[in-house]
Amino acid sequence: MSDDRRLQELTRDWFLESCRQKYSYRFTWMGRPIIQYPQDIVAMQELIWRVQPDVIVETGIAHGGSLIFYASMLELLGGDRRVVGIDIDIRAHNRTAIEAHPMFKRIDLIEGSSIAPEIVARVEEKVAGRQRVMVVLDSNHTHDHVLAELRAYAPLVTLESYVVVFDTVVEDMPDEFFGDRPWRQGNSPKSAVHAYLKETDRFEIDREIEGRIVITVSPDGFLKRVR
Repeated sequence: MSDDRRLQELTRDWFLESCRQKYSYRFTWMGRPIIQYPQDIVAMQELIWRVQPDVIVETGIAHGGSLIFYASMLELLGGDRRVVGIDIDIRAHNRTAIEAHPMFKRIDLIEGSSIAPEIVARVEEKVAGRQRVMVVLDSNHTHDHVLAELRAYAPLVTLESYVVVFDTVVEDMPDEFFGDRPWRQGNSPKSAVHAYLKETDRFEIDREIEGRIVITVSPDGFLKRVR
């Protein structure tokens, strides 16, 4: 499917129109808005089952749906598995809903900038001694911020696990979609991914995932640690 140019063109046209319709805002996971495309949810489920991480670190919480999703997957795996969620502003109503959820028993919330040294240090403490660590980056989507997150958190990812960078598709979309947001072409998660890959040989883009699900907000964003 990756080589089917017509399918790729149709997918791009559909994706852009779906963004105009705020398609990703239509879904919930166990009662919380998840703000993801179903294809990416399925892809993350497959990765979690394959890697069976002891800890999943996510930057960017929003309404908490993805935290609940990851926690529910870890609940199925059993054991003392945890999700660490970081956000610069955990709004009170979201915190209340997350803390009241049955899956909160597997979630640790950290409020603060994901790239602040003291926050990075707290996350490092949370994952210390864990055999399998996965990281998901989905906060501020500017090049500099995502690159700083990659430098801080990708080294925590264990061999054969992943750091998944969401919204790399920003690089492939017209700037008109972002209004007054700072991210856009040339200043995006994807530009940060490619800059980071020039700094390290420990990660490779797993193109099999995006090639199989076709519709994704994370083209070039599924990074597997291979060394």
